[in-house]
Amino acid sequence: MLKTQKVIEASNTNTQAINICGSRVLSMEAEALATLSKMIAVDTSFTKAVELMSTIEGRVIVTGMGKSGHIARKIAATMSSTGTSAFFVHPSEASHGDMGMIVRGDVVLSLSNSGESKELNDIIEYTRRFGIPLIAITKDKKSTLGSRADIVLKLADIPEVCPNGLAPTTSTTMSLALGDALSLALLEQKGFTANDYKVFHPGGKLGQQLMQVDEIMHSGDELPLVDENTVLKDVFDVMTEKGFGCAGIINTDGEIAGIITDGDIRRHIDENLLLKAAKDIMTTKPQTVLATNLVGEAMGIMNNVGESFRRITCLFVVDTQNKPVGIIHLHDCLKAGFA
Repeated sequence: MLKTQKVIEASNTNTQAINICGSRVLSMEAEALATLSKMIAVDTSFTKAVELMSTIEGRVIVTGMGKSGHIARKIAATMSSTGTSAFFVHPSEASHGDMGMIVRGDVVLSLSNSGESKELNDIIEYTRRFGIPLIAITKDKKSTLGSRADIVLKLADIPEVCPNGLAPTTSTTMSLALGDALSLALLEQKGFTANDYKVFHPGGKLGQQLMQVDEIMHSGDELPLVDENTVLKDVFDVMTEKGFGCAGIINTDGEIAGIITDGDIRRHIDENLLLKAAKDIMTTKPQTVLATNLVGEAMGIMNNVGESFRRITCLFVVDTQNKPVGIIHLHDCLKAGFA
């Protein structure tokens, strides 16, 4: 029993030490990012880099060696998905033919903490020879990379959090965050919207989240629409034919003035029901949605209508003049993968 207790105590001590180490790493890297943030806030080089990348006719070529190369790949991917055409070129492969992927009109974004990665030398020379702008992310402005670049985005001069001061940790975290800052500053500079974002993310969860109502709505002859003076007997025929369990009521201006649902019919049952006009029992000012709204927004309306949280299963889709252009059913949302 005593031996088991000692093992447990040793395990607890080890767990505590591991947690302290993990917390220390995150705290130190967070401090490095805070320092970098203050530097960028007053650094005109950041503004120049964003303005350059937002106005070029070509692409942003991102490059780096080793761990910086991994970060460069991610930066290129983030830029490409947020409206800035970018791709990664491996510096060693560039020296063996891939240099032809870099052309006039492009800009090269090169990452190297020390600025002395020998594998980058050929790309540096190539950009100088053909007048291709070079932006450097490095800690040392006086390094080979820093001194040859047109614009230098300097990393904070903070040691690696690695206890041996060797493994790229703090520097790669700063480089990655700086890449995000560049990407999103470019996004704002170009006025990149959620609809633009969807173009680059048609699949998966992101594509689904950005799906618009007009992509799944029913339109044309499928719409259950009647004039407000239509007798209810004819309204019921339209509701039965179209199969949505409701009918949209149109006024003389072609606007949607109300809606009749199965519930409205039940609430108004009497011996004269079939002789009444649609406007006599319709629910006025029905909930509607625009064709450009997201499907998720339409589902939110259907699941949470009014203060009484009365749920509905259909929404009419209208244009900016409140004229119906479609209808969306809860089942259409479910078929599209929303739940």
